[in-house]
Amino acid sequence: MDLDQATGHAAARVANAHLRPEDRLRLAAEFYPDRVPDYQRAELTFLRWELGRGVLHPTSGSPWWRAINDRLLRDKLTARLLWDAGAEATAPAVRGWIEFLTAPSPTTWYRAHNRSVVTGYLDNEALATDELPAERFMMNVTLVRVLFTQALAERPALALGRLGRAARHIADPRRGAVRMFLDLRNVFPERYPLHDTTIRDILALEGRAARTIDYGLILPKLPQLYRFAADTLDEPRLPALAHDGIFRYGDPGVGRDDLRPDRLSRYAATLTAHRAR
Repeated sequence: MDLDQATGHAAARVANAHLRPEDRLRLAAEFYPDRVPDYQRAELTFLRWELGRGVLHPTSGSPWWRAINDRLLRDKLTARLLWDAGAEATAPAVRGWIEFLTAPSPTTWYRAHNRSVVTGYLDNEALATDELPAERFMMNVTLVRVLFTQALAERPALALGRLGRAARHIADPRRGAVRMFLDLRNVFPERYPLHDTTIRDILALEGRAARTIDYGLILPKLPQLYRFAADTLDEPRLPALAHDGIFRYGDPGVGRDDLRPDRLSRYAATLTAHRAR
């Protein structure tokens, strides 16, 4: 089986799941061989959140969220078909998943997963601009969280400064602790679309722990985090999604004053401060 055949087969399976969004869970889980089942934990938790919000519904859902999940599933299914056939891939996102299947580790998983997600973001920014501002804000927070978690797994000093090495295990996608960063069910509204909901409303709904993660730990490191991700994912377009220390994907319409950290967030930022290397 060559790349074109594998891509076509994968695309057909993803297209069949459009009318039955719950089939996406099955496709996502089927990718993982029996020897690495625990790696699906973080991904399936997030996918259940998407399904619960209704963003993957074929008619009332979000074209943008469907496009991102489509890209992730296509890359994975294509990679699995090629890996089973002993074939190689030239497409970077597909190759990343083959590298994970060949040598499973938190690093290879995050690089494969985040490359597919970032490519989906960059290729579908036009769809993002059709969403409501509160939704675009959530898209940005979702992206920075998954990039931050990759950094914690791969370069812990970038993520948490002096505390990084001790906390590195939290980012392991096989462990339940990763939900602290990637489970958004208790952070954002579980409904779609977010009519009559502003970014200020979203910020007010975030719990103190979520604000500490997003605006105490992640936001102060945003430029370094995007440069790290651009290097490890071989995606030079990524740093352009942040400007002046604020995420700018899809023009969410949020400024630094909107994200002013509270007292606990400022303490967290000081505690984990370091000079990026």
